[in-house]
Amino acid sequence: MIEFPAEPYRIKSIERIRQIPRSERERLIREAKFNIFKIRAEDIYLDFLTDSGTSAMSDNQWAGLLTGDESYAGCRNYYRFEETIRSITGFKHIIPAHQGRAAEHLMFSTLIKPGDKIPSNSHFDTTRANIEYAGAEAVDLVIEEGKDPSASHPFKGNIDTDRLEDFIKKNGPGQIPFGMLTITNNSGGGQPVSLENIKKTSEILHSHRIPLILDACRYAENCYFIKQREKGQSDRSVRDIAGVVFSYADGCTMSAKKDGLANIGGFIGTNDDNLHEKLTNAMILVEGFRTYGGLAGRDLEAVARGLEEALDEAYLSHRINQVKSFGELLLEAGIPIVVPTGGHAVFVDAASLLPDFRREHYPGWALSVALYREGGIRACEIGGIVFGKKGEDGREVFPPLELVRLAIPRRVYTESHFRYAASIFKRITENKSMVRGLKITYEPEYLRHFTVEFKEL
Repeated sequence: MIEFPAEPYRIKSIERIRQIPRSERERLIREAKFNIFKIRAEDIYLDFLTDSGTSAMSDNQWAGLLTGDESYAGCRNYYRFEETIRSITGFKHIIPAHQGRAAEHLMFSTLIKPGDKIPSNSHFDTTRANIEYAGAEAVDLVIEEGKDPSASHPFKGNIDTDRLEDFIKKNGPGQIPFGMLTITNNSGGGQPVSLENIKKTSEILHSHRIPLILDACRYAENCYFIKQREKGQSDRSVRDIAGVVFSYADGCTMSAKKDGLANIGGFIGTNDDNLHEKLTNAMILVEGFRTYGGLAGRDLEAVARGLEEALDEAYLSHRINQVKSFGELLLEAGIPIVVPTGGHAVFVDAASLLPDFRREHYPGWALSVALYREGGIRACEIGGIVFGKKGEDGREVFPPLELVRLAIPRRVYTESHFRYAASIFKRITENKSMVRGLKITYEPEYLRHFTVEFKEL
C-alpha cells in the first residue's frame, strides 16, 4: 500500500471544482483545436498544467496583502522583499520583475549579442525562447543519465562538466557571455543538481572569466534534495545549503511563482554594479520603477513571505514526498515515469507508454489530449511540440525525450485527487486507442505550445 505524507497544514478555505460530462469535454477539446492551453480553467477537473503561480497562499501571505503599500516609488513592501531575498541569496542587488520570463528578458537582452552561445544543464522553454529571441543559441549539456527516464541517479539534473570544458574550448569565452544552471532541472523531469556539480560548474566558468547565472525558480526544492541525497549535507539546514548554492553564482533569475509560493512575481539577483545599472534603466522602460518592477506592493509582500515559507523543511518534506507518492501510484498502475521523481512534477515517459506511436504524430501531446477527454485532467507535454523544431530541410527535429508533465500545484490537491488521476491513466493504458495521433495545422515562430493547433488523425 502506498503511503501518502500528512499535510503540515490544515485547510481553511476551499474552491469548488466540477467534472463536466465527457461529451462536453469532447466538444471543447475539438473547439480548442486540440490545444489544452485553450480550455477554460473552469472546464478542467484536475489542473496539472503547471506549478507556476498555482500555489495556495497561506493565511500569513493573505494577511500580508493587506499591508500593501501602493506608493509608486519606495514602497515599504519592496524593502521587505529586498531584505528577504538578500538574506537568502546574498546577492548585492535585487531587482523585482512581474514574473520569471520578464526577468529573463531583461537579463538576456542586456547581456547577449547575436551569435552568442549559452550553455546550461537544460534550458526550459521560456529561457530558451528568450535566448533565441536575442539571437543566441541555447545549448543543453545535461549528463547522460539525465536523458534516460529509467536511469537511477540521485542528481540527474547535473551538467556534464567535461562537455562544458570542451564546449568552452571549442567556442571560446568571448562567445559565451554567461553559463546557466536550472535548479531543479525542469525539462529533464524536475531533477536536482548536486552542490558538488554547482561548485564545479562555477569553478570551470570562472576559470575562463565567464559568470554563472542560476535559473533559481525551484531552488528550495533543489536544496532539499541536496540535504537528503548528497554526502555530508544532511546536518545542514536547507536555508544554509541555499546560501552556499547562491555563493557559487554571480546572479540569478527567478520566477517567484514556484518556490516563492506566490501567484505572480519574480526577480533578478546580481553582484555586478554595472549590470545592475543597465538592468534598472531597461526595467523602467518595460516593467516599471525599480522598487516595484511591474508588481503591486501587496504582491511584493506575498512573495517575501512565501519565500520564507518555502524554506520550511516540514513543508518541503511533504512537497517532495507528495510528488513521490503520486509517482508510485502511476508506477503501480503500469505507467512508465521518469525516476526518481523530482521536486515539482511527475513526468510520464510517453515514448515508453506508447512505443508504436510515431514521433511525427506527437505522442506526448496526444496523451495530454486523451487525459482531458477521458478524465478532465490538464497536463503539459514536454517533448516534440515544446522542444521540437524545424531542421534546415523543413523536417521536424525531435528532442531526445517525449514526456508528459503532471505539475503539482503547491498546497492544493490531496491524496484522493492523485488516486483519481492514476485511475484515468490506468484506463488509457488498458485501451491505448484512446490516444490518437495529431497533425499541426498552425504554429507560431516561438513557444508554439501555447497557441499551436492540430487536427486529429
